[in-house]
Amino acid sequence: MTDPVPTGKRLLLIGHDYLTAGGIEERFVERGYDVERLQVVPPDRFDDPGVDVDLPDPRAYDAVLVLGARWSVYSDTVASWVKPEVALLQAADESGVPVFGICFGGQMLAHAHGGQVVASPVSEIGPHAVSGVPAVAGVWTQWHHDRFVPPAAATVIGANAAAPQAFVVRHNLAVQFHPEVDAESVRGWLEDGGREDASSRGLDPDVLIEHIASLDAEVRGRAAALVDYFLDEVATS
Repeated sequence: MTDPVPTGKRLLLIGHDYLTAGGIEERFVERGYDVERLQVVPPDRFDDPGVDVDLPDPRAYDAVLVLGARWSVYSDTVASWVKPEVALLQAADESGVPVFGICFGGQMLAHAHGGQVVASPVSEIGPHAVSGVPAVAGVWTQWHHDRFVPPAAATVIGANAAAPQAFVVRHNLAVQFHPEVDAESVRGWLEDGGREDASSRGLDPDVLIEHIASLDAEVRGRAAALVDYFLDEVATS
């Protein structure tokens, strides 16, 4: 790992129920970004997530990273913060601040810029193949029951049989998969209700985690390449 290059750049990392961004965050740091983290829903409110949150002005940052969530974008239970977060994403877009959205974060980008978020007829849990541009093509860990319909202005750069998997619109990159996770972080998800979710859909959680662990040797390198694509191609387009 190379030492970070001091640039004074600021990254706003928005987590909804978790703040772990693994190799994605590591690459931003290596590229010279100072990371400021904001968790929208505190752990003691996971069962009642309709919190009020003060969101910062995105123009104070050089990039925004929006992580996943256990809730649906369209759920009334999270409308109290989805609406102001959508406004934040729209303000970032209008000001040219690049945004990278992962899973729920990608769905938020679709919702903010004229696309849709709908229930997926096929849930994706665990490693699934994605076709597309080199930065997104390959096998990625997934865990979602909704999917985005990209905005009309977007360019789809990744897909599979289940759903669109990645799109770019202006300086925004949305991905449906989870490039930030490894087996350790998914074990935490399993302990936090994921085991029951996977089992209810006919999956063996122990086999699932073994499959995800088989990707660990390469996941950080691929995450780094995806951040490079975001910073070098999307953010500067």
